[in-house]
Amino acid sequence: MSFVIASRSAGLLLGIMTGLVLLTPPHAHAQWWKRTPVDFEECADRAEKYATRQEKTAALAECNAKFAGRRKMGGGYTYYDFLQDRSFDIAGPNPTPEEQKKIDESYAAYLATQRRANLAAEAAAKQQQQQQQQEQVHQVALRTETERVPVPVERPKQQAATGDARARAKGCTKGSFSCEWPRLSESLNELKKLFSPTPNKAKKGSG
Repeated sequence: MSFVIASRSAGLLLGIMTGLVLLTPPHAHAQWWKRTPVDFEECADRAEKYATRQEKTAALAECNAKFAGRRKMGGGYTYYDFLQDRSFDIAGPNPTPEEQKKIDESYAAYLATQRRANLAAEAAAKQQQQQQQQEQVHQVALRTETERVPVPVERPKQQAATGDARARAKGCTKGSFSCEWPRLSESLNELKKLFSPTPNKAKKGSG
């Protein structure tokens, strides 16, 4: 009786184990008897062997989560940090704590450089804006000054000559020859006119 009960228990346990194996996805029990991949490339090679595209995509995502580094030609691995767009050489498929510390320090320096570059660009843009504003103010001031200054008008020549004669008359000393000569000259011209015969009278006398 005990033998029958033991046989039934063993059969039941074997059936449970068989059901679990059948219910487990193919890639899960395939990794159960295979060794764990050592890096991303080996993990990706195994993912490519899965039957469906959905299984391949899920397996590649798992490989990417497990391994940060990628193989280098000639040995070693490289880690690409997309935050600072830079690659770092690492010894294994994942950065060690010391290597990760150097990567973080490099990222901090990268952020500081970016911050300085942004501040310099903002300062240059502000200075250019101020220069443009100063130029606009200067142009407005020149335009306003030009509108205020009247355009000089040339005086008539006759008026200028009369003004010069008056100025000379005001500047001469009374009783001097330079002041009396214009008057004497006018008087002599009038006497000549009185004693000189007119052209019509001269012609009649000659006839």
